[in-house]
Amino acid sequence: MKGDELADRLLDFAVRNIEVASALSKSPAGRHIAGQIVDSGTSVGAHYEEARGAESKADFIHKLGVALKECRESRYWLKVIQRAKLLSGEFPTDLLVEADALCAILGRSILTTKNRGK
Repeated sequence: MKGDELADRLLDFAVRNIEVASALSKSPAGRHIAGQIVDSGTSVGAHYEEARGAESKADFIHKLGVALKECRESRYWLKVIQRAKLLSGEFPTDLLVEADALCAILGRSILTTKNRGK
């Protein structure tokens, strides 16, 4: 997958997480989880963009690692929303599938970069 394609998927992921957060109730739990999913879900792509502008291989790997951590956190909050049935409508399971796929892509990218040049 090319960098621009992944960047676009991450942007869509951010927007969809914002939509999920907006659909949560205004209860204390809903507000807390909405903040968490917005923070982590929007920062995956931001960290990926930082990685694309990295100053070294080590910097690239580090920034991709932060993006992966945020992706994993987003996946966690999506699972909490799903398991606790916090959405009044149907849970977007395809978003959870996309979170899994994005985490896998980022993880593979880190490994590929680490192994390049050995």
